[in-house]
Amino acid sequence: MPADDTGDDLPTRTSDSRWEIARPHGQPMPGGVRMAGFRDRTGGSLDLRVLPQPAVIVVIGLGTGRFRVEGPSGHRSLNGMVAAMSPGPTRVRGEGVACIEVELSPRAAHALLGVPPLELAGTVTALDDLWGPDVRLLREQLAAAGSWQERLALTERFLRRRAAGAPPMAAEVAAAWDTIVAGRGRVRVGDLAASCGWSRKRLWSRFTSQIGLTPKRAAMLVRFDHAARALVAGEPAGDVAAACGYTDQPHLHRDVQALAGCTPGALAGLTSSTGP
Repeated sequence: MPADDTGDDLPTRTSDSRWEIARPHGQPMPGGVRMAGFRDRTGGSLDLRVLPQPAVIVVIGLGTGRFRVEGPSGHRSLNGMVAAMSPGPTRVRGEGVACIEVELSPRAAHALLGVPPLELAGTVTALDDLWGPDVRLLREQLAAAGSWQERLALTERFLRRRAAGAPPMAAEVAAAWDTIVAGRGRVRVGDLAASCGWSRKRLWSRFTSQIGLTPKRAAMLVRFDHAARALVAGEPAGDVAAACGYTDQPHLHRDVQALAGCTPGALAGLTSSTGP
């Protein structure tokens, strides 16, 4: 969904443009969770490319409208979806969109999704396939709610119930992810393994099973995320390559092509992604 450029600390806001955007006001979120409500005030058409990003995105559709998802597995009509961190070339279309979008860190996704993140790699999955009757009941409650804040509070309580009793991510895997994020993707797998006292092989296996990406791919994704944001903000590709730790501009070009399926120039023309 379109980005809210006013900052995360604002409560509920109605934009003067196309999108009405609501953020939680007063209730703390579970760790690693961000959410927002979106409504297209114009009733117009949505057509966006789902970009890779270092978070799993859950979209809960409101009302009777459905999303048309076009990706590697074909075309589907969904009223809720889960986009993996690296979802493959996918487009989402719809009319008169209204939804709640939940952004999950890998640690939160590990606790909340109910399936190993590795099973979602490279996909956009129907939310009902993961959460079944529970999410259908939540959708009914959201439809009956009278305000955005009530809908967001219902979703927050739903997530807390799902997280209760969930097995934690291995501390070493969580620390390795945090190191990748703190280093903006500029880390060596050998250094990550040494920092947690594991062999490279063990780190590779445990990290991949709990995060859904290999350590190398995760670092590539985090670095790409910083580069993509800079490109969309209008910064020159050469400057972005240097600032984000790429060897040169062709290196940036190769990574953007591999992850987003387009050139840095085409990516710079995008103004939205799945994340709020």
